[in-house]
Amino acid sequence: MENNLKRINKFLSEVGYCSRREADKLIEAGRVTINGTVPEMGTKIAPNDVVHVDGNEIKNTKEAFVYLAFNKPVGIVCTTDTSVEKDNIIDYINYPKRIFPIGRLDKPSEGLILLTDDGDIVNKILRGNNDHEKEYIVKVDKPISQTFIERMGGGIPLADLNKTTKKCVVEKLSTYEFRIILTQGLNRQIRRMCEYLNYEVEALQRIRIMNIKMDMPLGEYRELTEQEFTQLNILLEDSAKTHNKKAETSRRKP
Repeated sequence: MENNLKRINKFLSEVGYCSRREADKLIEAGRVTINGTVPEMGTKIAPNDVVHVDGNEIKNTKEAFVYLAFNKPVGIVCTTDTSVEKDNIIDYINYPKRIFPIGRLDKPSEGLILLTDDGDIVNKILRGNNDHEKEYIVKVDKPISQTFIERMGGGIPLADLNKTTKKCVVEKLSTYEFRIILTQGLNRQIRRMCEYLNYEVEALQRIRIMNIKMDMPLGEYRELTEQEFTQLNILLEDSAKTHNKKAETSRRKP
């Protein structure tokens, strides 16, 4: 019987209702019930248990998962809370099935973001130690110097987080534009890195997430191709193996 049990947050992500992180927030807010009772965080459910969110029953009636690539315009907010933010990504896309964004792209930025109803792939992509590449084109307010390029690539200290950004690839494209490839996703990371060096970001566009490239017009979305999805899963499997190997090596240290 124990093998058939799963945590409530995992159930909500697997049926495509929301990510595990969002599920935890719903549980904490008391908006989830199991057989009419508000559960504690980490509660497990059995196949016959009845789950409600805000009084609506959540059933595992999923068909195939949806995987979308969307070219987000400036001004759209990456949130699933449509009651709070009117310029939200969910209402903008208006997809016929419930989907949610994988990660975030802040309101003043534009470019590629992935959306899905597959909660497990969200967790795999967002796992911070997996070094998944995200590529951006950035325009700043004054001429880019070689010192700027070297310091951005070498790591910038973020005092409030008490950490230095990971080393990354940075390439000057023109007087005011550069390309940067990050393998971490700190809040407003590129803008904060530039601010530290007394530059202000005027435009920021994400053009790639791992093997997925942005090739659709602004404000439009498309489904991932079979080839893209296959390669994405290979990359996720490889990064998970690398992460587990690092963890095992760390545990062996005296």
